[in-house]
Amino acid sequence: MTSPPFALQRQKSYGNLDQAEYIDWLLEFGRIVHSKLADDGSFVLDLGGAYQKGVPVRSLYNFRMLIRLCDEVGFHLAEEFFWHNPSKLPSPIEWVNKRKIRAKDSVNTVWWLSKSEWPKADVGKVRVPYSDRMKKLLEDPDKFYTPAERPSGHDIGKGFGRDNGGAIPSNLLQFPNSGSMGQYEAACKAVGVERHPARFPPKLPKFFIEMLTDKDDLVVDIFAGSNTTGEVAESLGRRWLAFEQLPEYVAASAFRFIAGGDERSLRAFHQRILDGECVDVPLGPRGSLYAETGSVK
Repeated sequence: MTSPPFALQRQKSYGNLDQAEYIDWLLEFGRIVHSKLADDGSFVLDLGGAYQKGVPVRSLYNFRMLIRLCDEVGFHLAEEFFWHNPSKLPSPIEWVNKRKIRAKDSVNTVWWLSKSEWPKADVGKVRVPYSDRMKKLLEDPDKFYTPAERPSGHDIGKGFGRDNGGAIPSNLLQFPNSGSMGQYEAACKAVGVERHPARFPPKLPKFFIEMLTDKDDLVVDIFAGSNTTGEVAESLGRRWLAFEQLPEYVAASAFRFIAGGDERSLRAFHQRILDGECVDVPLGPRGSLYAETGSVK
């Protein structure tokens, strides 16, 4: 489960290639993932959309990435998902705010890829709450629903009125990326270090980790950033590995696993990681975080 730096036209502080180089670059990571993945494992890839440079025309890089991962590397597209972030600011400014010729871009494509045609999955573990109408139907199915064949030809029988503990989710995931300040954000502020600028909401990796893995399975994030994936995997009882190129993001991400601690102790802990030490996190999580200069276990 990962969200790499996107192929944006504007350079970001965490590093990102332009669209011309991006696909070849990311494809090499895809080959490594495919070689390491369990036969029934999954590779979930979150990619944001982008525009072509200087014109209000969408880039196809994320779709080309998908096709090449399947045609050249050997992945199967288990299902495409779309993550809608309703709190995303209007962008790009030129086309949305100034000229007002495009709607704001608030949906990421999320490719659920697998090594075989039959990856481990259980959508029953990620059921969503029933609608008010469905709740009313479940109170008295005979009163509010008469089994009948739909115009499409689907025959929905009496089982439609059975309470299964929730509805099957759709492949449109709506998670706002506007959470309140948590442990990670508060510690970064206290120590005075930069927070990762592109953090996805915990509900996004949580959905896929719950659906595609069981307790003690291994979850890996190869572009960890602030390590939201690792924190979620830890909370769900999964083992995890997280990799991040920039040591400063690795050092700050350790705050996710340190409960309490004053500013002085947090700053000292942060510096030890930056200095390349292999540091034990006080709470002893079930995973490991690796950077180019050191690791946190």
